[in-house]
Amino acid sequence: MDRVNTWMTLDELKTLAGIGVYSTANENISITGTEKARIQRKNKIQPGSEDWFKLWFSRPYLTGAGFRGRKKK
Repeated sequence: MDRVNTWMTLDELKTLAGIGVYSTANENISITGTEKARIQRKNKIQPGSEDWFKLWFSRPYLTGAGFRGRKKK
């Protein structure tokens, strides 16, 4: 029976561990947060409301859906 080479290179190990494989989103958190806070103040959105969750937790770069404004009553 042949011996299986159980040693791997550091690059192979990093790939298996998921280190350096995924890129981060090209987004400046400070600028994004400031913009969302400005929209929140402009639209008088209260924290915890349905619109607040849509504004702060939408992922437009993943789903294409984002905060489009408040519904008119």
